[in-house]
Amino acid sequence: MDMHNRQAQALIQQLAILVVDDNAYMRKLVRSMLGNLGVKTVFESGDGIDALETIRTAAPDVVILDWEMPLLNGPELVRIVRSPGVFPTPDIPIIMLTAHASRPRILHGVKLGINEVLCKPVSAKALFDRLLSITLSPRANVKIGDYYGPEPRPQAAAQVVAEPA
Repeated sequence: MDMHNRQAQALIQQLAILVVDDNAYMRKLVRSMLGNLGVKTVFESGDGIDALETIRTAAPDVVILDWEMPLLNGPELVRIVRSPGVFPTPDIPIIMLTAHASRPRILHGVKLGINEVLCKPVSAKALFDRLLSITLSPRANVKIGDYYGPEPRPQAAAQVVAEPA
């Protein structure tokens, strides 16, 4: 392992991560993968309402968020979190976790302000890669019309501006 990878690993190990999924088995699986990556601080929420409270009180560095949940689903939670002036931490990186990784769903997530996408079934490598992206190449949050979230990547910028959510 070269110096760059060791530094990246050390940064990821220091993250506090909130895993939000209504499926307890999925939360346990993601927690286990994070533990194998060396992450020591992992919070769990079984629904979006509890997740909002955990974000406010525990202040995690990253949220891994299931898209489909009862009560308050992933898109609704992202809309609330990405409300500067209303929500206390609108800049928190959000990784969307979904079993339905269709192009329209991913574009919808991008328009809402997610940072990265993780497809179920989740692999440890994919999880590590998304955390690396957020940690080593963070994108500044910007306001474009009704959009607030990470600065769109070049290929997504036109879609965010042309079709606000």
